[in-house]
Amino acid sequence: MVRQIWRSAAFTAMAVALTVSCGLAAAIYATEISADQLAGRWTNEAGASLTFRTDHTFTSENFYKLPVASDCTHPSDLSSGRWTFYSETSDDETASRGTVLSLTFSADDCRVDTYLFGDEDDPSMCPTADPDEGCESIGYLHRIK
Repeated sequence: MVRQIWRSAAFTAMAVALTVSCGLAAAIYATEISADQLAGRWTNEAGASLTFRTDHTFTSENFYKLPVASDCTHPSDLSSGRWTFYSETSDDETASRGTVLSLTFSADDCRVDTYLFGDEDDPSMCPTADPDEGCESIGYLHRIK
């Protein structure tokens, strides 16, 4: 009986740890999308937006409002660049699907990783230096259809 209680307590502790850990939650809820699904305008409640094209270019508006922009030399100049899906070994412009984007801004060659979450039909993205930190709720970008 005591052994069963300890086993139940250990299972509950592990479930709580998995729920609290954003990194594991991100792995569980990461979504893979195609370049066609990525193409278009993505916005968030903070007023930032990214517009992706299938030729691997993008433009941005108000990207400086996102915390990750402060990692770049000139956050207010982050208005355009190139994107790639991140493969297991590197950025790969030939990859047609992925769960992580690498955004390289033209202004100061600043690179920002962007993680895709949710499900394939309704994905969201979080530009962040650390997927364990995630984004504030108003920081997640959603595609405008």
